[in-house]
Amino acid sequence: MDIRTRLETDLKVAVGRLRQMGGAVALEELLGPGGEHWFADEVDEIQVNEQREIGFATRELLVDRVNRITAALERLDEGEYGRCVECGEMIAPARLRAMPEVLTCVRCQDRIEREGRRVGALEEVEVGIDEE
Repeated sequence: MDIRTRLETDLKVAVGRLRQMGGAVALEELLGPGGEHWFADEVDEIQVNEQREIGFATRELLVDRVNRITAALERLDEGEYGRCVECGEMIAPARLRAMPEVLTCVRCQDRIEREGRRVGALEEVEVGIDEE
């Protein structure tokens, strides 16, 4: 299977899952779990809220994946597919096979993640200082 076909297939699957989830979540929000309009007790309400939060997070991840796949298809059309958006080097073929919508090479992704952790740690320190 060529890369365009793989990306288009992945996009259709992600959009399909998103549509399927959207309908299921909308129905649950309207009727409540099992079509009920009330909750038996607080535990049921907590469970429903937890399921709703998981649904929102899953939808957010799917939307993000759809956006990344669409961007990969655009890069393919522009002749830029497979090139790291950070350093401009070619992304390893094995990485592209595993995650065809990936934007960065392993080295740049590692750097981004390390910087993200560092920023998060600095924010925690600043919050601690502000609270004192």
